[in-house]
Amino acid sequence: MTAALTIHAAFAGHIAAALDALEAAGTLPDGLNRAAVAVEPPRDPSHGDLATNAAMVLAKPAGLNPRALAELLVAELTKVPGVASAEIAGPGFINLRVDAAAWIAELRAIAALGGDYGRSTMGQGSTVNVEYVSANPTGPMHMGHCRGAVVGDALATLLEFAGHKVIREYYVNDAGAQVDVLARSAHVRYREALGEAVGDIPEGLYPGEYLIPVGQALAAEFGDTYAKAPEADWLVPFRTRAVAAMLEMIKADLALLGIHHDLFSSEAELQAAGKPDEAEKWLRAHDLVYDGHLEAPKGKTPEDWEPVVLPLFRSTKFGDDQDRPIKKSTGEWTYFGADLAYHFQKAQSADALVDIWGADHAGTVKRIKAAVAAMTGAEGKPTPFEVKLVQMVQLMKGGQPFKMSKRAGNFVTLADVVEMVGKDVVRFTMLTRKPDAQMDFDFDKVVEASKDNPVFYVQYAHARIRSTLRKGAAEGFAPDDAALDRLGEEELGLIKLAAQFPRLVEAAAVAREPHRVAFFLHDLAAAFHAYWNVGNDRPEKRFIVAQDAALTSARLYLATQIGQLVRNGLALLGVEAVEEM
Repeated sequence: MTAALTIHAAFAGHIAAALDALEAAGTLPDGLNRAAVAVEPPRDPSHGDLATNAAMVLAKPAGLNPRALAELLVAELTKVPGVASAEIAGPGFINLRVDAAAWIAELRAIAALGGDYGRSTMGQGSTVNVEYVSANPTGPMHMGHCRGAVVGDALATLLEFAGHKVIREYYVNDAGAQVDVLARSAHVRYREALGEAVGDIPEGLYPGEYLIPVGQALAAEFGDTYAKAPEADWLVPFRTRAVAAMLEMIKADLALLGIHHDLFSSEAELQAAGKPDEAEKWLRAHDLVYDGHLEAPKGKTPEDWEPVVLPLFRSTKFGDDQDRPIKKSTGEWTYFGADLAYHFQKAQSADALVDIWGADHAGTVKRIKAAVAAMTGAEGKPTPFEVKLVQMVQLMKGGQPFKMSKRAGNFVTLADVVEMVGKDVVRFTMLTRKPDAQMDFDFDKVVEASKDNPVFYVQYAHARIRSTLRKGAAEGFAPDDAALDRLGEEELGLIKLAAQFPRLVEAAAVAREPHRVAFFLHDLAAAFHAYWNVGNDRPEKRFIVAQDAALTSARLYLATQIGQLVRNGLALLGVEAVEEM
């Protein structure tokens, strides 16, 4: 399979074989847990090409001195074809140097695997539910939703590439007070469509012009039936139709970013189906919900505060700082109570759950993680559940806060931003920083043609490669692997960096951090541009050396594979690789 053909996976196999040999010789006891054994590039490239901690992590359970075990392993590893040297460093790390032929073989592996280079079976087909965006269905997508949308979508693609099955889910919060406000706002636009002069939109309603078409559609469907009718007559049908219209708008906005969900789960449908009641019944049966007094608010207690008996989830049992109510005193479900039931339902069809939330929801992470641990771990191992928090994006232009005309009424729409700079720029930019770090989105900088703009820098590397290949073809040269032994240290350095991609994919998938792919692409682009620049001063280092066809074909072969790797990485981020700039 793919992973077995990459150099890091191959050397993991060589180390496993060396450990097997030591077990067979009786030097190591049978059955040692090797899960912590790793093969990776050393932190300092001058120490070698690959490093392993095998002796360090296995010495203690084997009852051996780490350096003594390392010496035994080195003796085995020096027998492996392609190993130029194996040296012990510090208390027992092993640094390996491999010969050029091993790196040339890796370059051929990139060529053979093409778009599958880096694909992994690590996930073993396990199902991961990734819930992202989940914006209230009350208007178009805005830039506050954009970053989480891109992070979630790129994570889903990354997990699939790493061998998982993925459910991309959007949780529709259509059972709260905000959708009643939406219905009332739509009723104003409905009356306006019937010819009534409604004036300014009343305070507390949604003022955006995006509701004008909704009002017109309601007028076309109902005529003036509900123009003067009491709210109780029209609230439900208007809410249903307005939410449906908003969801279609949201889906269209997300499509501008190339984002499509597999599943839209409705909170209203969840409650109508009695799922929160089922969850409460199950929790009571497992002594995880009890009726008790909610703690008084911290600080000065309000004069009108009275202790109320509410159904409380025992979240302190799972690390929370207080038990949490799942219902209000009115009998309505709290947000937490509804979310608890929703996650219980999700866990029935997934082996792991990941939620992408805005940083403003940080305060609810502990309680919902406690709930998932409680509900999925009662009869065994809890379903793994992670929440990734995403910070807001500050819109800038020329280094100054930027405000656009707001069709939505009080926020900048995602559609407006995509129209200004393009899908690929938006997506890549959203992944150029860790999601929990603050981000400025400067409209000038994200389209700037400079090395300080990571979007341009990576895209330019690919465009440069494609341009070089076209130029080579025009001069009669084609990529070929016949003379790859002509490649020197600079070229091998590019291959060594490229060869880290399969490891990176697995590590990023495990950490649920797709931004690592963007970081890797930037490093790869930097290395490629640096190599290119050497040729500016030294003609013999250029990709096309007219008087040396064999070397030119080898370098064009190398360029082809680096271009393939850039495309593979960009595909994980949902970004197109451009042919020219």
